[in-house]
Amino acid sequence: MPNTKSAEKALRVADANRQENRRAKSQVKTSLTKVKKLVDAGSINEAETAAVSAQSNLDKAAEKGIIHPKNAARRKSRLMKKLNQAAK
Repeated sequence: MPNTKSAEKALRVADANRQENRRAKSQVKTSLTKVKKLVDAGSINEAETAAVSAQSNLDKAAEKGIIHPKNAARRKSRLMKKLNQAAK
């Protein structure tokens, strides 16, 4: 329980930030899963458009500090590797 007004506000701010970070992480995971399912289904054109969205979500999360930039780069690399192998 916070003892001061500033501690109450800090609690509210931390809660809002936590919710935003969870939403962004969830969006990243969902977009990556969508691309992987489309690749497995053989819908390469749809997967390519979904991959652009997934890369954007990863970049935004990395820019905001929600995930590490190298984590985003690694995930994008693996995603494109999977997409390119399926396109062959």
